[in-house]
Amino acid sequence: MTTQEEIYKTEGDKYEALIAREDYAGNILKSLREITPLEDRLVLDLGAGTGRLACLLAPAVKSVHAFDISEEMLRVCRQKFAKSGLSNWRADIADHRKLPVADHSANLAVSGWSVSYLAVWNPDTWREELETWMAEMRRVLTPGGRIVLFESLGTGNESPVRLEHLENFYPWLDETGFQFKWIRTDYKFESLDEAEELSRFFFGDELGNKVRDNEWVILPECTGVWHLAV
Repeated sequence: MTTQEEIYKTEGDKYEALIAREDYAGNILKSLREITPLEDRLVLDLGAGTGRLACLLAPAVKSVHAFDISEEMLRVCRQKFAKSGLSNWRADIADHRKLPVADHSANLAVSGWSVSYLAVWNPDTWREELETWMAEMRRVLTPGGRIVLFESLGTGNESPVRLEHLENFYPWLDETGFQFKWIRTDYKFESLDEAEELSRFFFGDELGNKVRDNEWVILPECTGVWHLAV
């Protein structure tokens, strides 16, 4: 099976086909507006992927600068922005821990399902990686600027569960002072065949089988929202 890391490097279009089905009820943007006003915000989107958050925010904010380490993901992100007709965006290659932006040049940093990889992909140095990222957030954000992170609490779950592979990440967020709430970000597919294919593609056979067995055209998903003013 292709790993998620490999998907990010090579499967931008199919990944976007999946992501385009997520959060059909619009709870992500609603939750952001409940946390902070969006008007006049200078936004950094970290691990932007194909532009899920960046494209959602761009019509509401002053500017969005999207970053990802995958050129394949950003290829799709740029295509989406080009079709939007908006001009208040940029998309560049960068690591979370070293962003090519000036000190205190943004007032909102968002990241969806991405910062946790600093812990997942660096099991021996996860705390150091997260602390380095946090220091970078304090550098690039204005005083009082806000960080908002979205992370999984279970795809295929109707109630939130803390995932085993994120067992270090969740407590670190609590220790660092992030406030927390959770939302549903259910996927709505056009057919059961599409639901099974795309779920199996990214999440693996176990979830693909569960989608087929439950005949889920709407795939339940719980997402945690963590936010912090710096």
